[in-house]
Formats: sequence, C-alpha cells, structure tokens
Amino acid sequence: MNILITGLHGFVGQNLVAQLSGKHRIFGLARTAGKMAGVDKIYTWSDLDNATLPEVDAIIHLAGKAHDTKNQAKAEVYFKVNTDLTVNLYNYFVQSSASKFLFFSTVKAIADELGTSVLTEDIEPKPKGPYGESKLEAERYIQTHPAPNKQVYILRPCMMHGEGNKGNLNLLYKLVSKGIPWPLGAFSNSRSFASIDNVCLIVSELLSRDIPGGAYNIADDNPLSTNALIEIICGVMGKKCRIWNVSPGLIGLLAKVGNVLHLPLNTQRLAKLTESYVVSNQKIKKALGVDQLPIDSKAGLEKTIRSFIKH
Repeated sequence: MNILITGLHGFVGQNLVAQLSGKHRIFGLARTAGKMAGVDKIYTWSDLDNATLPEVDAIIHLAGKAHDTKNQAKAEVYFKVNTDLTVNLYNYFVQSSASKFLFFSTVKAIADELGTSVLTEDIEPKPKGPYGESKLEAERYIQTHPAPNKQVYILRPCMMHGEGNKGNLNLLYKLVSKGIPWPLGAFSNSRSFASIDNVCLIVSELLSRDIPGGAYNIADDNPLSTNALIEIICGVMGKKCRIWNVSPGLIGLLAKVGNVLHLPLNTQRLAKLTESYVVSNQKIKKALGVDQLPIDSKAGLEKTIRSFIKH
C-alpha cells in the first residue's frame, strides 16, 4: 500500500513511519522537503496546491497546531492550520484515487472537561478554546462532505505517551527523578491515556482491514489516577514513592499565584494533573473485533518511563 503521511516529523508521525515502513511505501507531506528513514520521498504543501503529489492508497493527516498550554498562540493560527489545511487536504483526497483518509483530531474537539462523565462518541461537542474548536470545525467539514465509495476515519486520541513524547508525563518523570515529593496526593481522579503502540496498531488495522468509517475515540483500556501514575514512575525508577496530601485549597491558591508569576504550576496545569478525564474506547474495540487492546495501560506507561530513563 502507498501511504501519504502529513506531520511525519512529530511524535505520532515518527512512530507510525517506524511501524508502517516495513510493510508499506511511505510518502511524506511537510513544510519543507528533506529525507527521513523509511520514507520514499517528502513532498511540500506546494505540491498539494500544484496537484503534483504521488498516487497513494491512503492519507494519514497528522499535521496540525498543537495545544498551547501557555495560551500565547492566536486563535486564527489554529483555524488556519487545523481547519483550513485539513479542508484542503480532504478536498484533494475526495478527488484523488486514494480510498482511505485518516484524520487525527483530538478528544478536546468534544470536551475540554468531563467531570465524572465518560467521553463517548455520542456526546454533544462542547470544545473550549481555539485548539478544540478548530479541530471540531475540521471534523464537521469532513462529516458534511462525504466521499462516496471511500473510507474516512476521524480519530480522537486522548493524552498519548511513548518514546519521544514530550509533555506532562515527562514533567512528572523529571519531578520524581529529582526526588521531589508529589504534593497532590489529596486529589482523587481518573484519567485515560493512549499508548503510542496502541495508536499505531489501530491505524495499521484501519489501513489493512475493511473497518466502517466514522469517528473513533482512542484510549488504553484502563484509566489511572495521577497518584497511581506517580507510583508507576517510582516503581520503574526503583525509587521510594513520596506522595503528600497537601490541602487542595492551598494547592489551588498556589496555582493562581503561578498564573501571575508564570510558575511551573498554574491553574491549567493543575487541572491537567488532577481532574478526571475518562475516555471510552468501546466503539473502536467493537469495530476491530477485540475485547481489549494489546498494550495494557500500566505496561504501556512503564515502557514510556523506561524510554525517558534511556534518554
């Protein structure tokens, strides 16, 4: 199969290339041309405009403007990249000979906060902020412009992790590695994660099998609390787990101070670390005909932490 991947230099893109290049012929679409192991040729977005891209069987659209935790990016930047770029590529796909289109959206296109609810594909979208809003607008364009006799997948991963991941998980790892106690033990929560290995497996299955098109959440099977995550990190590192139950009220006050003084702990990061965000993966598992995904939540996170130690 010939596959065109956008955003192939990112975390997901690099892992997908490594996973797929042995069985398929991979082409890239990026801002600048260059070379990458496992990729036949990298084209630029001008090739899309000029209709000089190669004929492929499938397109995987990863390129996008990531969520800016510092809230410094302007809203129009999100819509230009996450919406307009997706629309242009999707329109090309509809007219092309490709038969499958995989668009990587995000759970944030549906809900920024869940509370005690579980995110399913049936929930009415209520994104908060330009990141989720721009992804949802791209989703809606795709859903209202069907591609006859083709399969289109909208994939909504939750917080992904794996080797090469740079994010809140890496921040937690650095905190534990320095022997700093975890002060948020009094917060009780449950969060879903998505191992990059499970993500790659799902993509591979969608490419190779006749799976019904539609929107699918991507998450590991079992959600975990942040305290459990800290315990996993400590276990992999062979460190004694130091979890402190500091008053949530005091922590909340410190986070507000962090907003003003631009400290590592602010209200947005506190929410990411302590709020519950549980994502159902039942729809994708039913489509694949499996009872569970191959990578267990705990085992996947342990593998990710070991990759941090290596590097």
